[in-house]
Amino acid sequence: MEQDLMEKLNKEQFEAVRHNGGPLLIVAGAGTGKTTVITQKIAYIINQGLAGAEEILALTFTEKAAGEMEERVDRLFPLGYTDLWISTFHSFAERILKNHGLDIGLPDDFKLLNEFEQWALIRKNLDKFNLDYYQPAGNPTKFIKYLIKHFSRLKDEDIAPADYLQYGEELKGNLDGTMSGGKGKFSLLTKEGTKGRSRGTIQSHPKTPPNPPLRKGRENNEDDDGIALTKEIAIQEVARINEVANAYHIYQNLLLEAGALDFGDLINYCLKLFRARPMILEKYRGQFKYILVDEFQDTNWAQYELIKMLLGPKKNLIVCADDDQSIYRFRGASMSNVLEFIKDFPDAKKVTLVKNYRSQQNILDLSYNFIQLNNPNRLEYQLNKQRSAGKKKPSLVKLNKRLIAQTNGRGEVEAIKGEDLYDEIKLVIKKIIELEKRDEEATWNDFAILIRANDAAKEFSAYLELAGVPYQFLAFRGLYAKPIIMDIIAYLKLLDDYHESRAMFRVLNIPVFNFSYQELVNFNYWANKKSWSLYEVFKSAANFIQSKKILDKINAVLNLIAKHSIMARERIASEIIIAFLEDSGYLKYLTKADEAKTKEPIAYLNQFMKRAQAFQKGSDDKSVKAFLNELAMEIDSGDEGSIAPDGEAGPEAVKIMTVHGGKGLEFKYVFIVNMVDKRFPTIPRQEMIKIPDALIKEILPAGDIHLEEERRLFYVAMTRAKEGLYFSWSPDYGGARKKKPSRFLEEIGLVSKKNLIGDESEKIFNSSRHRDPASRRQFSIFKQFPISNRQTNHKLEILNPKSEIRNFSMPTYFSYTQLAAFSHCPYQYRFAHILRVPARGKAVFSFGQTMHATMQKVFELLREKTGFDQGDLFAAKTPNRNEAEKINITLAEIIKIYEKSWIDDWFASKKQKEEYKTKGKVILKEFFIKYKDNWPRTLYIEKGFKMKIKSQSKLYMVRGKIDRIDESDGALRIIDYKTGLPKQKLTIENKEQLLIYQMAAADLFKQPISSVVFYYLENNSEEEFLGTADELDKIKNKVINTIEEIAKGEFPPRPSNLCAFCDFFDICEFRKT
Repeated sequence: MEQDLMEKLNKEQFEAVRHNGGPLLIVAGAGTGKTTVITQKIAYIINQGLAGAEEILALTFTEKAAGEMEERVDRLFPLGYTDLWISTFHSFAERILKNHGLDIGLPDDFKLLNEFEQWALIRKNLDKFNLDYYQPAGNPTKFIKYLIKHFSRLKDEDIAPADYLQYGEELKGNLDGTMSGGKGKFSLLTKEGTKGRSRGTIQSHPKTPPNPPLRKGRENNEDDDGIALTKEIAIQEVARINEVANAYHIYQNLLLEAGALDFGDLINYCLKLFRARPMILEKYRGQFKYILVDEFQDTNWAQYELIKMLLGPKKNLIVCADDDQSIYRFRGASMSNVLEFIKDFPDAKKVTLVKNYRSQQNILDLSYNFIQLNNPNRLEYQLNKQRSAGKKKPSLVKLNKRLIAQTNGRGEVEAIKGEDLYDEIKLVIKKIIELEKRDEEATWNDFAILIRANDAAKEFSAYLELAGVPYQFLAFRGLYAKPIIMDIIAYLKLLDDYHESRAMFRVLNIPVFNFSYQELVNFNYWANKKSWSLYEVFKSAANFIQSKKILDKINAVLNLIAKHSIMARERIASEIIIAFLEDSGYLKYLTKADEAKTKEPIAYLNQFMKRAQAFQKGSDDKSVKAFLNELAMEIDSGDEGSIAPDGEAGPEAVKIMTVHGGKGLEFKYVFIVNMVDKRFPTIPRQEMIKIPDALIKEILPAGDIHLEEERRLFYVAMTRAKEGLYFSWSPDYGGARKKKPSRFLEEIGLVSKKNLIGDESEKIFNSSRHRDPASRRQFSIFKQFPISNRQTNHKLEILNPKSEIRNFSMPTYFSYTQLAAFSHCPYQYRFAHILRVPARGKAVFSFGQTMHATMQKVFELLREKTGFDQGDLFAAKTPNRNEAEKINITLAEIIKIYEKSWIDDWFASKKQKEEYKTKGKVILKEFFIKYKDNWPRTLYIEKGFKMKIKSQSKLYMVRGKIDRIDESDGALRIIDYKTGLPKQKLTIENKEQLLIYQMAAADLFKQPISSVVFYYLENNSEEEFLGTADELDKIKNKVINTIEEIAKGEFPPRPSNLCAFCDFFDICEFRKT
């Protein structure tokens, strides 16, 4: 296998993979196979016996990148691995702190706050901050979001509140000493060209666009922004800095009081843990023999410090970087850590990947020539300059980042100019349709429209819809503005206040209620005439509406509102949402549609349900009213709801996304739109609250930082394209003045310089005539060119359940739950695992999850008391029988764990909830009595696995999680908890889950298995067996056959007596009643 892998690598990739020891810098340009190198490097390390899977740490920047890397590594081995440490920096730090946070005083169950929760925490405690400078009278919460960003940046720089407070105190003490004689002026104590500045620097709050931080020739009596410092200004500035430092200190205390951390805390507390507890640091230093870091150019100071701390004596650190693709760094510090790496490891080996497997050469040359304009603030320029200056060390080999295409041919590069915005959109869509028809191999997935800001997506989305071109807008914000979510929120508002007519009107427009446009107009007429709310119109409708059909529709809505209003008094918000979706028929309406129209709104629905569940988990008041109040506060904070887009799931569609969102992706044809001045590049935005330079540890570049950042962003956009790269713009975007084309178009030679120089006073007459998307022109512009025949019906297409789902994408991994769902009913599988329809919860499920969580935490506590850390993995010393018997754990501790683990959702009544709660305590008491003097020797708890199953032609991945694995007489016992009572007789179907677990454990642990066990918590009994070779062979064949049936993409209903227990009974028209 290793030989096959190596044969597919080019010379530079081979060199990087085969590098055995010591630090390695891989400068990897766009499309050069960086992820391939990292994953095959991991495989090489394991295959060569240089380290085990659990001894390799690979860090990425996004969960998606970590998932992709893990998936690729999985496929490189004949057996799955359970112990790979592939994660984001923050996930890694969270894992460490969950295991060891108590060692520095953190709770082991700390809550991780998102940005809104941070905002809400500060808003709730605003009076404690004693803000003066940052609390304008008109809007006392105006600066909260800026404070949060400031605190986050401080944590990126590993600046603790104590450091900031000390700096502020020193400024106070040195204020008089900064006078340099001369009419009350103040001089700055600065060190140009260094990391930050010496303590004692006074830096004004920015009131003008910031100048480059490391420039020469600053006047002695000016601050960092060129403002002359009088004594009055200096006093105010010192007071401001101390106010912010104190706010940072108070914020951190509030987090600790709430038992919470924010994302920046994860890295900082991890650093604190390793500094304060060297024994724990040595444990992980000893474990990780190799550390690999992807997108190293985007690491911040604190993250790089963490990496260096973990590095063992052999310094096996492999980093991949491309400063030209750095688009997330602070103040443009795109190569700061790369230069630090070279300084820290002067003898590190360097490999440059320049063979590009994505784009045509002319696209690569265009991009490379363009990014040269960022010199001298580029790694290539800086290293070659040092080399030419005579510093010809081994580490300073000549660096050439010009990419070389490995494909033949020439890409198409065009500039598209429209008369105005809508003409530009028309021309872009016309070009997309033309290319899709011309290129027989192209699908809609091959097209991307890249935008600089989310706002630009609205018009393109509207016109793609009109043209019948399928599209998907991949945004990371705006969940609460999605139509289905707006419908749900409107209905919840209606339950809170019947007379909220705007909410009522939104609800009445939902298609399932089937009101016509004219009927809605008439309802509004009566409301205005009588000064009634729409709800009052409905209540009095019988007095002025004669039509029985209309009255029946009205009564259906009123009955629904009445039913759910009563429910809302006692039931939690998520239950009301599901009840509305099911009782109104909205969910059935959605799920009867073709997958192409269904998957996206249901994905948004699932994310909104997660938001509701997160609210319920963190709030004592779980009512609809409380949920609406929190949503209102979230929107007030400037957050429109986060979205986790999945660009690879779902039907074929043109992708609309920001350039930031497109990083790491590739498309055959890329359109970079709205290429005009002040849109791309954008207008510089200064930091509202700057970190004093004296506290900054990184080397910051001179020059126009913002323009260089925008150039890197444009470079990333261009290098997404394989065969076609198109830039669109127009002079008219609805403003009073003409727009000039972006300077970037001139810099790449697609417009002449004279186009950039226009008469600033030139007006656009009648520019408003095309501004309104609802105008007649909106419907006429597409008559001028052919419209795609792929998708012209904009109504929901009803799915024939026996037909194949179009563009069905196979899952990468399969679980037992998926396989069982398909075996019972393929149509149920469609609901649960393709459309992912949210299901109504049940009391028995809440209780089962509570008991599972309790058992997990009880056995984790047992392991902790034996000193056996699951994180030690195979190297760990397992507790012997005597140690297990001596464990001192009390029933009170178990009940406390149970109370903390209790899930308070989906119980029909308080009485039912109390009955379940009492039942759980009885179960745990009996469990304690059974084991208190004879605890099992537990090796693993909630142990995840990935197992490969091979058919004659394909390899499939099955994954799962085993509740508990014990060791008995040198063999493993595989245990799965069940909250019910044991069955009278186990059939082969009943055994399937544990047979799969038995196969996985045998593959992964290479130890004999004595038995697999169903542990029935209801009566604390066990039913154990061991699968025979024949049973294991049968289950393996069944798994393969089931997966191959799923692959066909056909999901016919299979009505049976099981329908009564199906989560989707209420929305399935094929159910057996």
